[in-house]
Amino acid sequence: MEGRVDALGNVGRAREDARARAAQSEWMPYLPPSTAPFAPDGVAAEDLRWAETVAPGGYAHLRVARGTRLRFTDPTGDACAAVLLFNAANPGERLNVADTQKIPWQAYLGEGHPLLSGDGRVLATIAADTSGHHDAFCGTSTDTWNEQRYGDAAPEGPSPSGHGLLRLAASKHGLTARDLPPAVSFFQGVRANPEGDLEWLGSAGPGASVDLVAELPLIVLVANVPHSLDPRDDYVVGPLQITAWASQPTAEGDAVFSLTPERERAYRNSITYAALAGL
Repeated sequence: MEGRVDALGNVGRAREDARARAAQSEWMPYLPPSTAPFAPDGVAAEDLRWAETVAPGGYAHLRVARGTRLRFTDPTGDACAAVLLFNAANPGERLNVADTQKIPWQAYLGEGHPLLSGDGRVLATIAADTSGHHDAFCGTSTDTWNEQRYGDAAPEGPSPSGHGLLRLAASKHGLTARDLPPAVSFFQGVRANPEGDLEWLGSAGPGASVDLVAELPLIVLVANVPHSLDPRDDYVVGPLQITAWASQPTAEGDAVFSLTPERERAYRNSITYAALAGL
């Protein structure tokens, strides 16, 4: 009986400790989202569907409905959001960086840029962008890269890799490492110089934000890690804020819909797919 009492006491203390840590943690989703200390201008707190501060070296994941608007914000100027998108109705359809560059005839991400799948559909659109410092060339950091550079790549260690964190996020949705294509990165810019070499531009500074509109129901995976071309010796990355609220997908008549014939076809592919699937 005494052993049972001790065991129950240990469980109680563990529960109290876990609850205390959760109450003190700033690296968790805000539940309900309306309790978040930040909200986009013009969006009422009660309309938020998701609000989270992702830790430096942390990750986030969520399913969002078609028409959801997501905002990523870099409060310190050191966030680097490696982002992957999957069609939530068919996760075999996923972000294709090559088509994301090819269809709009633009390799550099910015406002109005569609993020495409390999099936010729727009998964999301960059609806607003105050940063302009992004990357669709390098993907995110790998375990091998981080082990060579920082001495460790474990997700629970001091310098987790972007790919390792995306694997963790993917596992929450039944996806594995084989399902992960190259990611796009927001808030740490890369440009090709005249010789064809990729150069790191760094951040646009504190407070920059990027908005995505989901053109299909999405699984969104995010890893917040240093960019692989960041020349700083230390593992430098700042917090990342994410908010989401209900909005509308891109429609015929919107400015970005028919900027090019290729874009219009991709948007029509998404709209037709969503209508046939009842999404």
